[in-house]
Amino acid sequence: MRTLDYGMIGNCKSAALISKNGSLDWCCLPSFDSASVFARLLDEEKGGHFKIVVDDSYTIDQKYLWQTNVLSTTFESEDAGFQLIDFMPRYKEKNGTFYAPPDVIRFIRILKGQPKIRVEYNPKLDYAREKTYTENHRYYLKSYTKEGKYDSLYLYTNLGLDDVKNGEEITLMGNSYFLMGYHEKLREQNLDRAYLKFQRTKTYWMNWSVESTQYLHYNEVINRSALVLKALSYEKTGAVLAAATTSLPETIGEVRNWDYRFCWIRDASMVIKVMAGLGHRESAHKFLDFILSLIPDKDEKLQIMYGINGEKELTEHILTHLDGYEGSKPVRIGNAAYIQKQNDIYGILMEVIYQQFLQFETTLENSEEIWTVVRGIVRIVEEHWRQPDKGIWEFRTEERHFTFSKLLCWVAVDRAVKIGEILRHGIKADKWKELRKEIYDDIYENGWNEEMQAYTQSYGSKDLDASTLLMETYGFIKAKDPRFVSTVKATERELCHEGLMFRYKNKDDFGIPSSSFTICTFWLINSLYKIGETKKAIAMFDELLSYSNHLGLFSEDIDFKTKSLLGNFPQAYSHLALIETAMNFSHGLSTEERLTTLLQEDDFL
Repeated sequence: MRTLDYGMIGNCKSAALISKNGSLDWCCLPSFDSASVFARLLDEEKGGHFKIVVDDSYTIDQKYLWQTNVLSTTFESEDAGFQLIDFMPRYKEKNGTFYAPPDVIRFIRILKGQPKIRVEYNPKLDYAREKTYTENHRYYLKSYTKEGKYDSLYLYTNLGLDDVKNGEEITLMGNSYFLMGYHEKLREQNLDRAYLKFQRTKTYWMNWSVESTQYLHYNEVINRSALVLKALSYEKTGAVLAAATTSLPETIGEVRNWDYRFCWIRDASMVIKVMAGLGHRESAHKFLDFILSLIPDKDEKLQIMYGINGEKELTEHILTHLDGYEGSKPVRIGNAAYIQKQNDIYGILMEVIYQQFLQFETTLENSEEIWTVVRGIVRIVEEHWRQPDKGIWEFRTEERHFTFSKLLCWVAVDRAVKIGEILRHGIKADKWKELRKEIYDDIYENGWNEEMQAYTQSYGSKDLDASTLLMETYGFIKAKDPRFVSTVKATERELCHEGLMFRYKNKDDFGIPSSSFTICTFWLINSLYKIGETKKAIAMFDELLSYSNHLGLFSEDIDFKTKSLLGNFPQAYSHLALIETAMNFSHGLSTEERLTTLLQEDDFL
């Protein structure tokens, strides 16, 4: 089975995925949610790609340059070798603004000999919906569409343009570069300029990494995951994408294929907590501002997700002309889940607001505005918490009384009480405390299944659900409470298979799930650690880390049998949970129990 052996490069405006053999197979320009210019990831024949081709005598090795989002792919034979360095430019200008154009630069550094290559440059604009034409315009190759929506792309290089366009064999006599840009360049492009952009971008990422909190344990995997999260952050608004891709299937051949190039409110509290904990308070604060900007004035119409510019309508369309990843149709753009009703969203939002008061200073005006929002949310929760909803897993048909949704309604009121204490607004405290207790008692009575000896997925159900493992994280129950310990063990027994977790096993809108949801395995590991099963938790964590791809990246799902990565990639939620778990271990373990090794000098360029 094919797996997601890709590296992601990005500059906080867009991203590209490059395979371990150096093929650029996914890229949307000019921004994350734009139409693709390369989409081989979703259709090997029609999608388009940009590949440096060598003969079979070469061995290929790929890694990130030390503490950066700059990707290095080394091609080496007995007589020749070169390094392909891929990045999207990002660095600060003298005026303090960021230079981050919608460009991909591929820099070729000769290591030995005179390598012979061919270039397969095959852009397919606008999701390959219409034919793309590529022409030599003397200084660059221009690719464009004639039918449908007009789009264009420019390629600059110091190699022969016709040789590149026609895929002719090229002998590399020295260092070379490609600059693929969404806009035509106003300045002359050359090798020195490309190399300077490389050095500046490398320095930017290294400086960003060194500002991260350093840990004795798992520091390398924490830093790589933090770099993933930063690369998935949209500079313009502060939004954080769920993933860089669309329609990568949760299971090969099935239809659970969604567009994840949007921002889910549910991810917000964890993003803010984790990024602030890593020392990147500016990123956390910017994301917090984005979330708060979405809150309607005294209005309950809050969505579960938004576009990266705050768009409210994310209408879903199916691209019938694309075959899908490994033939898994349909390929979707947009996401119909934005219209769903999920009662847990209010608890997530209140947790975000609570983080605001815990971690950041607020002005009186800002505090008064937020206080109005807090009161509004409590009013909404009071009116709706007894109603069924679609739940955390976004079931598209049946509504139920999901335990997790009730839990997050409790969180909403609990955090409102605590925010009120911070702001010294005690007038409503008693009423809110009564509501908090009413919701707590309802969950305690109806969420618990005596026969299963666990909190279950929904009221009256025997089905277990990984989301109940978060009850301790949100403060509903203590780690050593017999009910939580029993829930953790029952959930592990029912949902853990070969060291990986199902979200749930009961049938949903599309049948019975057949792949592991990566974040749920992290939730189990955290829960085992908290109930005192430390050795087991660490062993599971180390095993799970081994299932990442060759660069330490995770997608949304993992195949139980093959351990292949599935689902959209790289997945912010998976890397957030990885960081949180590793941070918990690092705080709890002694130096003698586990020390990470330092990177070797050859990780530097």
